[in-house]
Amino acid sequence: MGPALNMASSMNACVLADRGTWLNFKNRGELAVLVQGDQRLFNQYGVMVVDPARHPHVKKDLAQTFADWVASPTGQATIASYKIGGEQLFFPGAN
Repeated sequence: MGPALNMASSMNACVLADRGTWLNFKNRGELAVLVQGDQRLFNQYGVMVVDPARHPHVKKDLAQTFADWVASPTGQATIASYKIGGEQLFFPGAN
């Protein structure tokens, strides 16, 4: 994604980029964010434990511990606190 942003900057073009790459991008030139927060750009991440019956090598207990932590108030707070340049990168939504 970084090279795509560099190319767009050098060509004064538009590019669709994820928030993390944009916040880390240092060669902005004339580029500016045109759209953010639109529901059509929603990019949800999730966590799930792989079925050990189908994949016996999976460390099910460790995977479940991780998944439980991600969905916990502590995990959600940790995700929300991750920032780049003072801007929040992820917006947790475990329910």
